[in-house]
Amino acid sequence: MMNFDFYNPTKIIFGKDRIEELDDLIPPKARILLTFGGGSVKKYGTLEKVKRALKDRHVVEFGGIEPNPHYSTLIKACSVVKNENLDFLLAVGGGSVMDGTKFIALASRYKGDALDLLTPDFGLAPVESAIDLATIVTLPATGSEMNNGAVISHKGKKVPIFSMHTFPKFSMLDPSLTFTLPKTQVANGIVDTFIHTVEQYITYPVDGRFQDRTAEGILQTLIEIGQTCINESKNYDARANLLLCSTMALNGLICSGVPQDWTTHMIGHEITAVFGIDHGKTLAAIQAQIWTIRKKEKWDKLLQYARRVWKIEELDEGKAIDLAISKTNDFFESLGIATNLGAYDITKEDIPKILKSMKNNDRTKLSERSNLSLDISEKILLASL
Repeated sequence: MMNFDFYNPTKIIFGKDRIEELDDLIPPKARILLTFGGGSVKKYGTLEKVKRALKDRHVVEFGGIEPNPHYSTLIKACSVVKNENLDFLLAVGGGSVMDGTKFIALASRYKGDALDLLTPDFGLAPVESAIDLATIVTLPATGSEMNNGAVISHKGKKVPIFSMHTFPKFSMLDPSLTFTLPKTQVANGIVDTFIHTVEQYITYPVDGRFQDRTAEGILQTLIEIGQTCINESKNYDARANLLLCSTMALNGLICSGVPQDWTTHMIGHEITAVFGIDHGKTLAAIQAQIWTIRKKEKWDKLLQYARRVWKIEELDEGKAIDLAISKTNDFFESLGIATNLGAYDITKEDIPKILKSMKNNDRTKLSERSNLSLDISEKILLASL
């Protein structure tokens, strides 16, 4: 096992009917910016429940944070924070709202150019403090509710942001708040959680037994509950397990002391930036081909994945790996998610656009060994058509 530091200060408030506890969780004199996305939190009454729970506090609303939140939108929110002298941010929504709120927390306090906060090299933003924030999760997917990272969009690029000051103070996870989600969003969330997990698990062995077993447990749970989450929108137990899996998949636990890949996410981000396809869908479209083309480099962990997660007993190791890859695609397809780029009308002629975006964003040395070049990415993309 590799050396590591693990730090996560976020308090999790899990279960149904917990919104009423908000008033006790936020400092009494806090002046609050309430952030959200489209109209769903209003339509289904979530926003109203939150406002009632906050009683007579000073609350300012900022809605319209879009999927893949835009820098230009978030900068407007920063102006609201400064003009209203706000000192606590409460995000109500999914990953985009939470990510956007983290940027607002940093940029509202930052004295320099807010563009300095974007860290394409995955370093820490140059800040000494941020406004306190908390989240109420309505879409299980990104794990942003229990980590310090975010991704925002600027000039056609999806750029990460990291800071030790952007861990939410607390995150409220109520599975019943996910009941009204469209099936496609639930499916995207399941895929995103699944790929988060394998990007930290299917690399190369370092005898991280706890991390491996925990990752395998998340994957097996997703496989068990996936179709139930899609077909039974008000199945509380299924959604509760999905919500917890999504949170635990990206809170720093299963990546501690083990190598990480993130090739699928880096290529997927560029496909989303160029073509606007849902993040989860881009991941499902390319994952199998990444494993197929990188089978030699990932052989030991792919075989472990086949044996432990899918319970494949085929003696021929290569056939066992191929079957595990096939079963993964079958799982994604069972959720209603396509496993090829052609399903989104992407053709061979479009591949150079993706590669150009990757080159511009310095996505030229990917994988857990930093040896996946643009040439290999091109092979992956072509094979994914």
